[in-house]
Amino acid sequence: MAESTQHGEDLFEGAAIPAVPDRFLTSDLVDEIEFLAARARALGSAHANAMLASLDLKVRSYSVLAMACSDTEPSQRELADFLRLDPSQIVSLVDALEQRGLVFRAPDPRDRRSKVIRATTAGAELHQRAAAAVRVAEDASLASLDGGERDQLRVLLRKIAFS
Repeated sequence: MAESTQHGEDLFEGAAIPAVPDRFLTSDLVDEIEFLAARARALGSAHANAMLASLDLKVRSYSVLAMACSDTEPSQRELADFLRLDPSQIVSLVDALEQRGLVFRAPDPRDRRSKVIRATTAGAELHQRAAAAVRVAEDASLASLDGGERDQLRVLLRKIAFS
């Protein structure tokens, strides 16, 4: 979990996050929701990436693998839309996971011109380990929130993300 150092930095599993000067906390920017959301996302992603590094994954590749392990049978286009990434980024991510033997492209039963992304057995096994690492990262990132606040944050973020 987070701990302070003598240099005013927070440590998240060995990744130093520079402390914010107190005077910055008086700026109008710290009350802007878009800034706060972007900063929280950047900090959370950095921590998750640090936790996923030993598995040779990052948040984006983990997200593709997680969707491939779900029962949703996403196409590359659907992944791009859902993850809010450029289709070319999805192609690169799927290619890299496919080269590692973690996912494969299969004919889409809904549209024969399209391919769906499915996990291999190795991909499903890696996903289980990666999901556990992401939960540890999330616990550390949200350490200042109690269980009820975490649930409320999840509800509010879903409302924003999918309304």
